[in-house]
Amino acid sequence: MEEAPVLVERRAGYRVITLNRPRQLNAFNEAMHQALKRALAEAEEDGDCRALLLTGAGRAFCAGQDLRERMTPDGKTMVLGDALDTHYNPLVRKLRALPFPVVAAVNGVAAGAGANIALACDIVLAARSATFVQAFAKIGLIPDCGGTWFLPRLIGPARARGLALTAEPLPADKAEAWGLIWKTLDDLELMAQAHQLCVHFTAAPTVALALTKRALDEAWANDLDAQLDLERESQREASLSPDYAEGMRAFLQKRPPAFTGRRAP
Repeated sequence: MEEAPVLVERRAGYRVITLNRPRQLNAFNEAMHQALKRALAEAEEDGDCRALLLTGAGRAFCAGQDLRERMTPDGKTMVLGDALDTHYNPLVRKLRALPFPVVAAVNGVAAGAGANIALACDIVLAARSATFVQAFAKIGLIPDCGGTWFLPRLIGPARARGLALTAEPLPADKAEAWGLIWKTLDDLELMAQAHQLCVHFTAAPTVALALTKRALDEAWANDLDAQLDLERESQREASLSPDYAEGMRAFLQKRPPAFTGRRAP
């Protein structure tokens, strides 16, 4: 009996989602897409979930698309586009829009769509042995899953073009130095540090973090005036949350805050 393509573990205040096709380097097939979609929807609907950890089973984070599903029975290639509309684009949008932080623990190679799905997460931690590969040019495609949007914004146009046009692997240490990811860790420390970060987020002001995610995303398209207006409205919403009141009380009472992550009633 084939194992579940996605594993979900419920921890106190957060969930761990593991891409689970290790023999295929966690490459996406239809079953994995459907299972991940369900797992993300369930996490979003869980009022007690205040962070999400996404990682891969075995020696890879995700090798992108399982190319065997991109061939017709008679050996011809399929026209692409619908698969992005159906699966990948909604996945990237969901990761960006989840109302709590999403941490990617990149435990090995992240290639093609796998690399850009990692970049769609809020914070990317990577094992020192991990690599990021914009592998699309190797098979005559362009970077998708937001790759052409994330890369130039994170590392600048020159480096973005180099990675996209050459499909050259980028080691985790260099990815950190370039600003592509948040932090590189020794392989044996990766998961412990990723869990520790999620535990930190379970005690954080979740409403404010969700508003921060939205504001940072919208900043790319806004001019200064529009962004100042967005900050005003977001700050108004944040100040109505119970966590703001708790944070103020805790500050004045010189004690640690006890944030609940709840929205205003």
